[in-house]
Amino acid sequence: MEVIAIQKSALDGMKDELKALLELTENATQKYMSIFQKEQWLDNQEVCLLMNITKRTLQTYKDKGLLPYSRLNRKNYYKHTDVQALLEAGQPYNTAEDGFINE
Repeated sequence: MEVIAIQKSALDGMKDELKALLELTENATQKYMSIFQKEQWLDNQEVCLLMNITKRTLQTYKDKGLLPYSRLNRKNYYKHTDVQALLEAGQPYNTAEDGFINE
């Protein structure tokens, strides 16, 4: 084990900087907490399972603007209410250039 000796003032300075960083992080995330608490968000896999579709079909829904999504850290998320609305509207299972064909 390696022992490193530092001055108490340096240690106190590091503690203060860590506390400031923690407070900054909490403040940055606090404004988004209400959004995530009000709405249930689903990832790609959850949407595919819920709708009983493939990832490719989900991509088509996104490309055609049928299912809105948000991107966070290179990952897509969907509002549960949007997925439910598409299901209730009668999801287009098979997409063609000239329109949608229900299976």
